[in-house]
Amino acid sequence: MSAYLVLASIGALLVLLVHGRISPAVLFSGWAVGYVIVGVVDEQAMLSSFSNPALITLLVLMLVSLALERSPLLERLSDALLRGREWRASLRLMGLTAGLSAFLNNTAVVGSLLGVISRQRHIPASRLLIPLSFASILGGITTLVGTSTNLVVNSFVVNAGLPALGMFQFTLVGLPVALLCLLGLLFSRRFLPAHQMQGEESTQPYFLEARLEDGSPLIGHSIEDNGLRRLNGLFLLEIARNDRLISPVSPDEVLEADDVLVFTGEVEKVQALQQFAGLQLFGNGVDRLLASNLVEVVVSNESELANRTLQEVDFRTMFNAGVVGIRRGGRRLYGTLGKIPLRVGDSLLLAVGPDFKQHRNLDRNFHLLSNSLQRPKLSVRQSLFAFGGFGVVIGLAALGLVPLLNGLLLLLAALLLTRILTVSELRRRFPFELMMVIGSALTVARALESSGAAQLVADAMRGFFNGYGVVGAFVGVYLITLLLTETVTNNAAAALAFPIGLSTAQGFGADPMPFIMAVAFGASACFMVPFGYQTHLMVYSPGRYRVMDYIKTGLPISLLYSAGVLVLVPLFFPF
Repeated sequence: MSAYLVLASIGALLVLLVHGRISPAVLFSGWAVGYVIVGVVDEQAMLSSFSNPALITLLVLMLVSLALERSPLLERLSDALLRGREWRASLRLMGLTAGLSAFLNNTAVVGSLLGVISRQRHIPASRLLIPLSFASILGGITTLVGTSTNLVVNSFVVNAGLPALGMFQFTLVGLPVALLCLLGLLFSRRFLPAHQMQGEESTQPYFLEARLEDGSPLIGHSIEDNGLRRLNGLFLLEIARNDRLISPVSPDEVLEADDVLVFTGEVEKVQALQQFAGLQLFGNGVDRLLASNLVEVVVSNESELANRTLQEVDFRTMFNAGVVGIRRGGRRLYGTLGKIPLRVGDSLLLAVGPDFKQHRNLDRNFHLLSNSLQRPKLSVRQSLFAFGGFGVVIGLAALGLVPLLNGLLLLLAALLLTRILTVSELRRRFPFELMMVIGSALTVARALESSGAAQLVADAMRGFFNGYGVVGAFVGVYLITLLLTETVTNNAAAALAFPIGLSTAQGFGADPMPFIMAVAFGASACFMVPFGYQTHLMVYSPGRYRVMDYIKTGLPISLLYSAGVLVLVPLFFPF
């Protein structure tokens, strides 16, 4: 397979990643298997990609993080910080988040704080959640273990036969850049919306779906006659009838059996529908629904619900819960709820059965926002043991006394022996999709290198930046990576940009380290769209944001971040 065909196939992969209909795990796995079949890489090379020590380190770190994210210490500390003037509370929260994210998985940090911030009454959550997500990224860039992106880049470094990256090799650049951007966030956060807090009248409500049963007294009468126009806190937005959408709804519209009525309204106003006989909310009678617990959740980045509809997954059987509302940022969702493909970051309002919290798949699929239903937390003693053990592992690895992987494996064994973690929990939460993405991406990177496709791109860059030399090529690699991470995902951006950066460095006869750092920092430079980074998606709907909120807040941060990286990397990692 020629270099040009490999390059064309990578272009097709990039288009599909941007499209977003097929998961990155499926795409990278398919491309990796395809390259093995056509002989671009051999089977042994593909198998060795999945046994890469840096990849194993990342997987074990994710498993250890399962214990740390269950600690109540983060919630208690954050609630105490969110008091006083808004800018001071924001600064304290961002400082805590960045500090924790330097050593803990940033997705776990945001997931632990998301519910606390959404429920607190001191400051509107919309003023805090984007800064929370940004701060978690900025903290993550300061150490090797702070973000999966750095560990992914390290796996490519090891796979290329280069020395593994050190624990604090990122700190010389990452720490000043993080501090600069955190100060910038104090100013750019003024562009964030100040949505009213929960419990007050909401300007961005849920969308509730109700179906008319056969025999309902509402059938055969108009909207006006049935009194559906004058509901407390709810507004009839549209009617779905035999795959036809009626919107806007006329007061004279006569209802028919099996009509699906879509209301927009506040969470607590769903009781207004109780007065109507023969009305079901997504398969539940209204009386039964209102007798159950209403729980608000956010679809997690590990969820198997992503890109699938409620009907496809048989949501009710899976969780013993019915979905009565979906919210996606500040954007209106069209169509009936059961036919809407869910996305990571969607907020769902659930009517749950009595055994809902016993379902073992909750942690993998949801971040819980409602205070009425919280998963079991670690005790203070367990929390101190978990955090203390993690700190010892990081310290020993930083001093070069114990390899990071060995320390994490010992800590994982200790957590299992003390039953802070269980084998069933590890099985349930194992980051299988992340493993498939990175292992397959390592194979794709090998294909780019062995076929000469990466060298073609490097030659083109050398020609394009001929008048600017190695510095121009370094800037070009960073900008390519930044563009990729804003359009696909951070890990996919690192996978596609790394072989280009390495080949470019070799083409100029330069030290590869500044180009490796350009890829690592560029792959974490996602600040302007919510779709390229998992923590952005986690806060998207709870904050009721629009894409423009990310652009207005993130553009100044992206410029500061890029300026800091492009100036500092060549200073600390000369060509």
